[in-house]
Amino acid sequence: MIDLRSDTVTKPTDAMRAVMATAEVGDDVYGDDPTVRALEARTAELLGKEDAVFVPTGSMSNQIAIRTHTEPGDLVLIDRAAHIIRAEGGAAAALSGVTMKPLVGSGGIFGADDVDASLQPDHPFNPSTLSPHASLLCVENTHNGGGGAVWPLADVQAVCEAARRHSLATHLDGARLWHATAASNVPERDYAAPFDTVNVCFSKALGAPVGSALAGPKALITRARRFKQQFGGGFRQAGIIAAGALYALEHHRQDLAQDVEHARLLAERLASMDGMSVDLDSVQSNIVRFEITVMDAGLFATRCHERGVHILPNGERGLRAVTHRDVSRDDVISALGLMASVLAAQEVEVTEGP
Repeated sequence: MIDLRSDTVTKPTDAMRAVMATAEVGDDVYGDDPTVRALEARTAELLGKEDAVFVPTGSMSNQIAIRTHTEPGDLVLIDRAAHIIRAEGGAAAALSGVTMKPLVGSGGIFGADDVDASLQPDHPFNPSTLSPHASLLCVENTHNGGGGAVWPLADVQAVCEAARRHSLATHLDGARLWHATAASNVPERDYAAPFDTVNVCFSKALGAPVGSALAGPKALITRARRFKQQFGGGFRQAGIIAAGALYALEHHRQDLAQDVEHARLLAERLASMDGMSVDLDSVQSNIVRFEITVMDAGLFATRCHERGVHILPNGERGLRAVTHRDVSRDDVISALGLMASVLAAQEVEVTEGP
């Protein structure tokens, strides 16, 4: 099976398994797991932050960040298709009691003007207690719902400057920040610099089996550790999984440009197929979102799976394929051939009729 559902489906390499098996461990709740501490320090260093905290998932990392920056009843400014809204189970409302203010951007990217326009200007005639208190701006880079869109650095800096003008804290959901850097050649620390906190994931682009981290100033991360425990994220001998994440951080980042190349190849070949529609400008990292015009997307995904290609349908016509370290160039070419065979069989069915 050529599995293009997500870059979360990767398997640990033999070398990663070896370092996990021999990892030095301690009790992380007591702060004495040396491998966890090493991972947190290295992550903070790469992102140019003072400290980082290791957590089980990217969703938990984002939710800890929201709780760290807000109080119940606060308002969070965020893109309307952000992962925090679409794919974290309504956790921000359940765990932090906040309201989301969706911003309408393009491919998940909005501007400083959008930030300004979303906030009601102060005026002495308007009671200040009526509207929820806006306290946080969130950005996602790369943007999953936007097809892996990569934020230009200048746009990141502009929206964060707008947030500061409005006294908002800033959080970067950088679950796939590693791929943003691979696609743009902008260092991770430059993308992270304008933000108070940054979430990064080790189990997507980098291929580790478990884990994310939240990085930021020491005082904020100290507060975040409280919510990690409160949300059920307290580890014991977590060095075993931290070792896999640390290995991925040190050995797999340099491979990510291949994922971007493979996604481009996939998108360009799909665009040349009759019955497929691909916005090539939207394919900027390792995610390819495309549409099928000749059959239902769910049926197409099912028939592809029967032939050995696993992709995800999204609505009546939409589909998603994600390249990753366990998918080679040859795998991409094979997958394209198998998808073409599904289209050809569908054309025969339509031509011959019932």
